[in-house]
Amino acid sequence: MNYIAHCDGEREQSILEHLQGTAEKAKDFAEVFEKGDWGYCCGMLHDIGKYSDKFQRRIRGEEIKVDHATAGARVCMELGGMYPFLEMCIAGHHAGLSDYGVSTDTGNSSTTLGRRKKKIEDFYAYKKEVKIPELKTSPVNVEKTKDLNFSLSMFTRMMYSCLVDADFLDTEEFMTEERSGRQQGQEIQVLLDKLEKYITEWLKNTETESVNGRRTEILKACLENGEREKGLFRLTVPTGGGKTVASLAFALRHAVKHHMKRIIYVIPYTSIIEQNAAVFRRILGDENVLENHCNIDYEEAEELKPMQLASENWDKPVVVTTNVQFFESLFSNKSSKCRKLHNMANSVIIFDEAQMLPTDYLIPCLAVMEELVQNYHSSLVLCTATQPALDGLFRNEWNIRELCPRKEEQFQYFTRTSFRTIGRISEDELVERLMEEEQILCIVNTKARAQSVYEKLKGNGKEHVYHLSTSMYPKHRMSVLQKVRERLKQKEGECRKSCILIATSLVEAGVDLDFHSVYRQLAGVDSMIQAAGRCNREGKQAAEDSNVYIFSLAEREYMPGQRKQMDVANSLMNRGMDFSDPETVEQYFRELYYLQRNVLDKKNIMGEFKKNSYNFSTAAKEFKLIEENTISI
Repeated sequence: MNYIAHCDGEREQSILEHLQGTAEKAKDFAEVFEKGDWGYCCGMLHDIGKYSDKFQRRIRGEEIKVDHATAGARVCMELGGMYPFLEMCIAGHHAGLSDYGVSTDTGNSSTTLGRRKKKIEDFYAYKKEVKIPELKTSPVNVEKTKDLNFSLSMFTRMMYSCLVDADFLDTEEFMTEERSGRQQGQEIQVLLDKLEKYITEWLKNTETESVNGRRTEILKACLENGEREKGLFRLTVPTGGGKTVASLAFALRHAVKHHMKRIIYVIPYTSIIEQNAAVFRRILGDENVLENHCNIDYEEAEELKPMQLASENWDKPVVVTTNVQFFESLFSNKSSKCRKLHNMANSVIIFDEAQMLPTDYLIPCLAVMEELVQNYHSSLVLCTATQPALDGLFRNEWNIRELCPRKEEQFQYFTRTSFRTIGRISEDELVERLMEEEQILCIVNTKARAQSVYEKLKGNGKEHVYHLSTSMYPKHRMSVLQKVRERLKQKEGECRKSCILIATSLVEAGVDLDFHSVYRQLAGVDSMIQAAGRCNREGKQAAEDSNVYIFSLAEREYMPGQRKQMDVANSLMNRGMDFSDPETVEQYFRELYYLQRNVLDKKNIMGEFKKNSYNFSTAAKEFKLIEENTISI
């Protein structure tokens, strides 16, 4: 019999051709982290269930159901030794990685223990064509890992990623006759050349006591540090210090030095992504930068098809994505989300606004970040003006290297505002104060409060008042931001025109606004410092004339997840600590994480990966950075 894996009209692809094609691709993917033998073996065994007579009847047109995925998993289990580590990958290459299960699970269960009891078709005709590949390497380095079970679960996920992406791509090549339209973008060296050309004039600046001079100093340091060994880095740059281009410079130089595959930017807000991605495209070219988040749809235009295909597995040299996409993919059990995971290996991964790493899942997030550095040859950069105190939360002791030169001096130099505490006031008192202002940003903690303050100002006849919150559509928010920016630039004689913006925290990080003063409702120290970055941004006023007013409101409001942040910040204010000092930020996070120590893994994700029992499906369901109690329309 001619054993077929796929057919397209008169064209047929044999099982052996598909197994070999998938195996070679999976081998190449896994070779990046020195596990090519595992990738090849996984690819060769994943579809041997298609050798059953029943599947061959199905592929030739009979409308019958047949399980072809359990067969390769069964062979891995029977082989013993190291082969069972591939069992879950092969069993789940269509349905997804399952839970391990319990001994009472029957053959109808989707768990690993259930699949082991499942009755399947005779597939042993595979032995005539397929030789079982040898596994030569260990899945993980036992001596280097502090949590063997989590490391093995990560290895399973990475091998699963190599397999499902290779399977998709080999099938796609056959079905499209290798005309899918995929475009990988240019080599990293070409991108570094483009960047160096872009910053040529900047690098000529030798000043030390000007804003541009300081930015150039930071940029040069990042280029030089790109030559350092792989590992974990910090880029602690004050607001206005030029960290977007500086971090890209480090990443490209580092990637070229160590022959790394791509740069991945992980960012908390889509507003920052859109802004940063625009900068990267301007420097590197549209074809080299992939945006992957919920507001991007590449399916609407035929010319964007290569980007849509790249979004499936992140096969572009620069990827800009969200915390949600990045971490939920790493804990997903579905093939569609896991395809990209192997492309995180041997990459420079930059966590922009690193203070926004999700607190409720901080321990599992840090665990996968460590795995990427330790076992998958990536380098990580924690990039922010307000560094979280993560040292004591990592499982391993890391030498986290700082990229910013003269960090303390930079923060003193870039201090452009003065914090003033005005205590507890009512909403009406806040409105009265804002009525007297001409150019002010007011940030409150809830969408309802922002709406209420905005409406009261408008109702009192105040002109040129704007409102921003996440209740608005993204395009509407961008439109309002554009109006605000244009208004802030306009002048009447020597005076700027009046402009009042009432907003939630969405304007704090990465949104380029420059107000005369800022009002900020009491929040976490990082939020208040980020809010201050929207005041006197270009340093055209004296710091003592650029006030950031911190206030709390007399009216009670429901603010889940913010109370501890507010309490710690209030405690630091009462102790007279200086918010412009990086030491204050470190102290804030240290105290906050201590108070939250019992909820840094609130769903016990790490507990799903115990000895001989890895619950991939449960972990994927529980790991949701944004809790969705919604129904799609």
